[in-house]
Amino acid sequence: MEIPTDGEILALHREYAPSREAFELVHEHCRLVCSIAEQFFAGLDVDTDLVRAGALLHDIGVYRLESTAYVRHGVLGHELLASLGFPVELCRFASCHTGVGITRDDVVRQALPIPVDDYLPRTPEEELVMYADKFHSKRLPPVFLTGETYATEVRRFGADKVLRFAALRETYGDPSLGELSEDTGYGIV
Repeated sequence: MEIPTDGEILALHREYAPSREAFELVHEHCRLVCSIAEQFFAGLDVDTDLVRAGALLHDIGVYRLESTAYVRHGVLGHELLASLGFPVELCRFASCHTGVGITRDDVVRQALPIPVDDYLPRTPEEELVMYADKFHSKRLPPVFLTGETYATEVRRFGADKVLRFAALRETYGDPSLGELSEDTGYGIV
């Protein structure tokens, strides 16, 4: 599989962002998620180039949201990447990073506006990008989230999600956010 370069991914972000503000917000978030994921490389048996590309592409569907529900951004990103000829291994980073994974049951029970399916990471690379994504939020202003903060936020999605996030924290630990916060000026909550 040919993995796109950082420059090629940057060009995609520029091409599909509907505005400069959207580009700056989403691309920076993807870069920060990539930096967080890289903190976990030591001791993991993962394709680091694939993780980097997945982290840099995971939120590309945000550009296609317009007025539709935010939960659709993953599916929209997967569709966009597939339409551009990217292999499914890269497309899945977009569709399988939301929350700590969306199950078929979640889609039905919550009447989510996405096709009924499981949107769960299947590979260590997908899981790592999904996990790293939990520590930075594009809210305005953007912030970094501690593990404790995300653990509190995920409670609204059910006890199973709390347990899943706790298991991820046990596996990976929490990232170091201090330097990223200093570099960006974004607070840690």
